[in-house]
Amino acid sequence: MHIPILRLTTIVVLTTTLSACSDAPATLDAAPRVGTPLLRAALVDSILARTERREAWSPHKREHFGFDPMEAMRSVRDEVVNAGTEEDLFYALSKLSYARRDRHLEVSLVPGGLQVPDSAGLGIIGSAEQEPMRAPVRVFPDFSRERAAFFVGDHAASDAELPPIGSVVLRVNGMPVAEWYEEATAYMRHSTKADLRWELANAMTQETALFPRRLRGDGTVVLDVRDPDGQERSYELPVEPAEAVDWMGIGEPAYDGFEVAHSTVTYEMLVDERRRIIVLIWTGFRETMVEDVDALIALAAERGMLDWTLIVDVTRSGGGSRGAYAVQRLQSKPFKTTFGNLRISDVTEAFVAERRSAFEARRLEDGGVPETVDDGSWLMDWFATDVMPAVARGDAYTNNVPFKSAHAPRDSDGVLELAPVHFTGPFAVISGPSGGSHLDQFIHQVVDNDLGPVVGMPPGGYSNTWEWEEVLTFPGTDQPVVQFVWNIGHTITPNGEIAEGNPAEIDETIHLTPDNVRGYYDLLLAAALRQIALR
Repeated sequence: MHIPILRLTTIVVLTTTLSACSDAPATLDAAPRVGTPLLRAALVDSILARTERREAWSPHKREHFGFDPMEAMRSVRDEVVNAGTEEDLFYALSKLSYARRDRHLEVSLVPGGLQVPDSAGLGIIGSAEQEPMRAPVRVFPDFSRERAAFFVGDHAASDAELPPIGSVVLRVNGMPVAEWYEEATAYMRHSTKADLRWELANAMTQETALFPRRLRGDGTVVLDVRDPDGQERSYELPVEPAEAVDWMGIGEPAYDGFEVAHSTVTYEMLVDERRRIIVLIWTGFRETMVEDVDALIALAAERGMLDWTLIVDVTRSGGGSRGAYAVQRLQSKPFKTTFGNLRISDVTEAFVAERRSAFEARRLEDGGVPETVDDGSWLMDWFATDVMPAVARGDAYTNNVPFKSAHAPRDSDGVLELAPVHFTGPFAVISGPSGGSHLDQFIHQVVDNDLGPVVGMPPGGYSNTWEWEEVLTFPGTDQPVVQFVWNIGHTITPNGEIAEGNPAEIDETIHLTPDNVRGYYDLLLAAALRQIALR
């Protein structure tokens, strides 16, 4: 979501102290991009203070990781203060942010702010993100292991010799994999351990600036592996632009005996006419989801498929908005949708003003996706009737309302009726840890309302209402540094729990492993059909 750039406020005591210190710049507005120790100390302390005021914390993550997020952030303070270069400062601020363990909270480069020699894979405000180079192998986590373990799970076309599928990764660019995992964790946004493992596995064979130079290759990626025959070998793998990589698709969604009946940006529709089964390989809840779901219903009605078994594969889905619209049409039970709230803080009024401006401009969107099924009036009513009075009272949080008032007004109980035309046959979901956000909400709606079985693995476990984005400047100066983000509201699941860091419990877990990677989706489909039969 786009939020206006705000400059950090400056207190009189800080300004006085800066002007009296030997390492302060001659004029505060002429601060170097890396700042000074005093400026960096003021910056990090201001971030910590704002985080304490703004962040909507999830108790589930504290239990999941066994940590205190503010203590984790404070442990990085000295690294920020002692950063000697712009690159050092950027990675220190990344560690500071990612210590909160929240998948949504990215640190981005900004015009006039910190510069790093290589920015591939980093968020850059005002510029297109450069895709990282990557090697012609993909690595997956072995989720059957309690400790982080990884294996080679896919190949791309390449003239290079590649490690065999199923090979266990022992070292990454010369580092033992456990050591690489431990160090790389500090620079990877994540909300659960499964989410972290998936993201690190994907990044392992990339030459990405997400990580400091010591954690990535230099023109190649070197993997030491133990192959399925027990032999240990080292492979120096070339890298090329990500868009040029042509994957074989091992370990990706595939279903034998099914034919493609329809494709959209939102899903690929596969059918098995003999068994009267539809599998939707779902890709996200993005711009055209509503139109794509309407097209699905029309096609299924025309071909007499509405009573067929419907299985939705979300293992490669992203997030978005308005997922309840799909739930109203993909299955046959009324259900309670997710709810949400806002933490009341120093940015609440500015956030509401920004959303109102977007409403008036008819651009009430999240990442280009409309946030609501109405014109946004329900959301504006909640801001006026509930949110602003909560600000005036000094409440800690607003009341909980149907998520963003996207599908129901603020006084609704959140129970949504089915669309007039919808699927009526057996329904199941195949899930995995590669995505989250609105996908997590979709899974919670299925599980908490008992709409059908979910098999595979839980999703990534990250979801909130909104974030607040702010370009940081060194206090007392006009020198921008980076864009920082705060999670300012909770998603509340249909059963009343905070969703962030708290993925839904599913019916049957089937871990991805080196032994089953080639036939993983056959196992998932069999499990979905088995769970349907048990109901």
